This record gives sequence, structure tokens and C-alpha cells, in this order.
Amino acid sequence: METQATISTWAEETFGPVAAPERLAERAMLELEELRAALSCGSKEDAAHEMADILILLYRAAEETGIDLHRAVNEKMAINRARKWRAAGDGTGSHVA
Repeated sequence: METQATISTWAEETFGPVAAPERLAERAMLELEELRAALSCGSKEDAAHEMADILILLYRAAEETGIDLHRAVNEKMAINRARKWRAAGDGTGSHVA
């Protein structure tokens, strides 16, 4: 089973050291566009692989910056669960200040 650490080690061995964590975010934005295209054409396999590419980049960015991504998700969900939300009607929404 892969972890944030094993994925980051593989990426460093494969691509070299990260010049700046922002580069990982920039690459993730490209992958996000590929995900949008995969979702639009309805290919579950392509969408799953694009989601994985994004998560791999996020794991590497988290490892580079000393963030435990799973802990961060749990902390953020605790914040989200305590907020009031306004649904947009399309499966998304925003929190109410």
C-alpha cells in the first residue's frame, strides 16, 4: 500500500528534487484540466487515473512542506463540519461567514 512518503520517495528518485513546491501546484493544475476533460467524456478509468495524478502531486507537495496530508484533511473536515453552508444546487457550495 502506497503512502505519502513512498510516493514522494518514488517521485524524487524518478524526477529529481523539487525546485519549489509551487511547481507541484502548477503541475497539479494541468492534471486538474485533464481530469475535467476525462469527466466530460465519461471515462471512469481515465478520470480515476487523473485523480490519482493529482493526489500524487499533492502527497509530494505535502511531504516537501512537512505536512501530513491525512491529518490536514481530518483537521479541515472538523472545521467544515462546524460551519454553516449554502448549497449552490449543483453539488457544490460555500460556507456562510
